[in-house]
Amino acid sequence: MSRRAHGLRAWLIQRFSAVYVALFLLFLVTRFWNAPVQDHLEWHSWMRDPIINLSMGLFILAILIHAWVGIRDVIMDYVKPTMIRVTLMAVIALVLIGTGLWSLRVLFVLVA
Repeated sequence: MSRRAHGLRAWLIQRFSAVYVALFLLFLVTRFWNAPVQDHLEWHSWMRDPIINLSMGLFILAILIHAWVGIRDVIMDYVKPTMIRVTLMAVIALVLIGTGLWSLRVLFVLVA
């Protein structure tokens, strides 16, 4: 794959993930503006809905992918020493993976 195509792919991922995040946040704001959650039980039952749970999972995934592509591009552009760049990218990748796994655990516990 050419470097140009790689940049286009990152650009597309950023745009699609940003659109999904924006639309889902708009949905959440509208939903909670019109029908605020009154207690934990209501919140739990709302989050147990498979469509909401799946949408929330995709929201989390979109945020993590969006963050990874953005941070990766900034590091690649501005951090020139290879060891520092690789180390930073590895640490950030581990943090994002850990955050994603923790989020999945929370979503699965809600469904169980």
